[in-house]
Amino acid sequence: MTDNTNSNIGTSFIDIFDKFGSALSEIFNDPELKDRAREFGHSAGRSADALASRFQDDEVKARWRAVGQAAQNFGKSVAEQFKTEKNPDL
Repeated sequence: MTDNTNSNIGTSFIDIFDKFGSALSEIFNDPELKDRAREFGHSAGRSADALASRFQDDEVKARWRAVGQAAQNFGKSVAEQFKTEKNPDL
């Protein structure tokens, strides 16, 4: 993998935790939660080379696909909940 690919993976990983931490901190009104999620994302992102190199391993790819599927399922569940709340007849 190129350094640019590694950087993109690291940046995306950081962004996941930054946005997730921000959302949770707003939901629970907890700025410390946001800071900790951001710290974790940055820490993991600094290891982007090691993280990105593992994406070539088939077993790791399968695990990340499972993580992606779980994230999609969670997103769909949350979206469905809001859809149902807005339109209780659905």
